[in-house]
This record gives sequence, structure tokens and C-alpha cells, in this order.
Amino acid sequence: MRLCMIGTGYVGLVSGVCFSDLGNIVYCVDKDKDKINSLNSGNVPIYEPGLEEILKRNHKQKRLIFTSELNEAVTNSDVIFICVGTPTKKNSNSADLKYVFKVVNELKNIISKYKIIITKSTVPVTTGDKIEKILIKLKKKKIVDVVSNPEFLREGEAIRDFSNPDRVIIGTDSKKANKILKALYMPIIKKNNRYFNTSRRGAELIKYASNAFLATKITYINELANLCEKAGVDIKDISMGMGSDQRIGERFLRAGPAYGGSCFPKDTKALINTAKQFKTDLSIVKSVVSSNDKRKLLLTKKIEKILEGKLKNKIITFLGVTFKPNTDDMREASSIPMIKYLNMKNSNIRYYDPSGEKKEFKNLKNVKYCKSISAACLKSDLIILHTEWNDFKLLNFKKLIKKTKFKIFDMRNIYSPSKMKNLKINYFGVGR
Repeated sequence: MRLCMIGTGYVGLVSGVCFSDLGNIVYCVDKDKDKINSLNSGNVPIYEPGLEEILKRNHKQKRLIFTSELNEAVTNSDVIFICVGTPTKKNSNSADLKYVFKVVNELKNIISKYKIIITKSTVPVTTGDKIEKILIKLKKKKIVDVVSNPEFLREGEAIRDFSNPDRVIIGTDSKKANKILKALYMPIIKKNNRYFNTSRRGAELIKYASNAFLATKITYINELANLCEKAGVDIKDISMGMGSDQRIGERFLRAGPAYGGSCFPKDTKALINTAKQFKTDLSIVKSVVSSNDKRKLLLTKKIEKILEGKLKNKIITFLGVTFKPNTDDMREASSIPMIKYLNMKNSNIRYYDPSGEKKEFKNLKNVKYCKSISAACLKSDLIILHTEWNDFKLLNFKKLIKKTKFKIFDMRNIYSPSKMKNLKINYFGVGR
């Protein structure tokens, strides 16, 4: 098939590259000409394991085309995926759909024969209805079907998630569109029950409902971790005991920093806003958002407590600053408010992250990026394990720090408290 991905952000680029690897001809469109030129040179703008190799292979075989020419790409394609950003509006919880509608208005003037228009971007319930109204003339001619096909790609695991999906959700009542899309996804559907055809509104809501539920699990275990610290219980035992119940499941029950990234923060807020429009109160999701916001401050205050309130001139090292491992994504990362607070208190901050230096900290005084773990840790007063990259799981802290008195704050509970005690290391975890 011939596909067009509009937007070469995380979703559009990963989906486009993976679809081309299945043998489809894929046009990836973006108005940023510098980005397109860079992609045509084989440069990947995001950190995603395995993506660069697949991109170069399919681009070389001319199955993957990067272009700024929307007209040509749409005309030559059978299925159009809208993959533009839907960020949270300023001073509001609602999703900003201006980029989605801008694309749709352009498509209105290009399409002259049958196309399937798919919202791959995360959009609130009824967005598909609004898109259809803009394309009403084309709809009456029966040359467009508007479909919702939400993505469920985890950053750092996106290639695997695309190739082995838990489910493919297709929101449409068009038998023609459904038949075409089932054929498109057939190479990666291992079982028929993983392909789920529902209403368009249903598909739109499934995405938000899924992310809000996962955010709730993270927030729940984080709140229990607070209780465990007071009660002298190890949160890891609680997580294991709960997670072995098949009704609950072990995933997303690891205590740590507040959730972050490109999805959970904006999607929970957008879901609350959608419920408000339908005059429904999602009190649980509201509590999740509130608790998650408070957690950033709670863990920052714990850093201050570990250092006994003496932050000035202390050398504090962050190992990992991204919101999760195997990505360079800094959106809503807990490290940002933490480092800004500590910097304001005149601490000397060093950080190392396998995905490189971060623009978020470049203009902060006394915040330094180090090119190696050893450079970041040398002579530190406090090491903060913020992101659980594999690089940080077998460290010899005494050899790295080369200092008799130092402290470890393991925000991901990577290390064993008993082993740290045996090594006579002043160690602090989360919920233990």
C-alpha cells in the first residue's frame, strides 16, 4: 500500500519507518525543510533504539520518502495518517487541535479520489466528527472515510510495540475502510482478537482511558510508597505481592518519581477536560493529576532532608535526567523542577545521561553536563539515581566517587538496601 504520514514527530516517524519495513511505500511529510533534509541524510532526530538502522535500510530501498510536498504525498497515497502534535493549551487542560484542523483544511483542497483519513494523533472524543464536518463535501461524494487509529507505542520500546502490538484499534463504521486497514495491519496481527474494530468515538476514548489508567497505577504505588516509608515496609514487597494477582498485574507498579513524558501528563488533563464538556466528574483522574504534581515537590524536599537542609555548595549528581530510560524525551521529566530548585539553593549540579546533554539545563548556573558516569560522580556529596538506564545498574560507587562520605538517593530502587548497608554506604530508596 501507499501511505502518507503527516508529521515526523515521534509517532509519525516511528510508524512511517515501521510501515515501510513491512513493504509499503511511505511518504513522511513535514513542513520543516531542515528536518526533512536531515532525515534524507539518514539522521534520526529522536533517540529510539533500532530506528536509525531500519530508516536507512528502507530509505535506501526507496520505500521511505521524506518530503515537504504535501500535495504530491497525499495524491500518491491510499491512506493518510495525521500524526501532528496535540499539546495541552496554555492556561487550560484541553488538547490544542489547531495542527490537526490545519492539516484537514489542507487535505480538503487536495483530495479528488478515495482516501482513508486516519487520526493517529491522540485526540479527544468527537474530534473525528469535527474532521468529517470539514470534509463534508468529500464525504458526500464518498471519497473519504475518517477513521480513528490511536497509537500505543512506548518510548524506548517503539519498534517492538509496533511489530508485536497488544492490540490494533480501528474506529470506523465503514466496511470498506475496515477491510483495507485490516489488510494493512495483517502482517503484525498475530491473533485475530488483537484487531479491534469499534466506533470512531470509542477508539478516541480508548487511548485516553488507557493512559489515564496507567497513570493511576503509577500514582497509586507512589502514594503507597509514602506510607511504606512511615510504616517501615519495603514497597518492592508490596508491588510484588499485588502484581502477582492476575487481576492487577505487575506492570506500572514500580514506585519512583512522578510520571512524565509526552502522553500521561497531557492525556490525563485532556480526559478531565473532555469529561467536563460532557458534564461528568472524573474525580479519580483529577486526584491522580494532583498527586503526581505534588510528588515532584515531595521528592525534592526528600533530597533536602537527606542533605540535612544543607544544599549550598553541595555537589549533587543526577544519573539520568530523562523521564524514562531508552529515550531522550525530557517532556515533564521530574529532573527539571528538581534541578532548578537545587540550583536556586546554590548547589553544584552535575548530570550524566546516555542520551546526551539537555537544552533545559544549558542556561542554569552551576549545572554541568558530564560526558561520563565517572566524571559526573567524582567527589559528589549525593548521587541521585533518577532514571533506570542499564548503564547505572552495576556501579561501584566507592570507586567512582573516591570520597569517604557520600550519600545515594536511589529514586528507582535499583540497588539492595542490605547490600548498600554491608558496603557501609549511606543509602536512601523510595518507599523503603
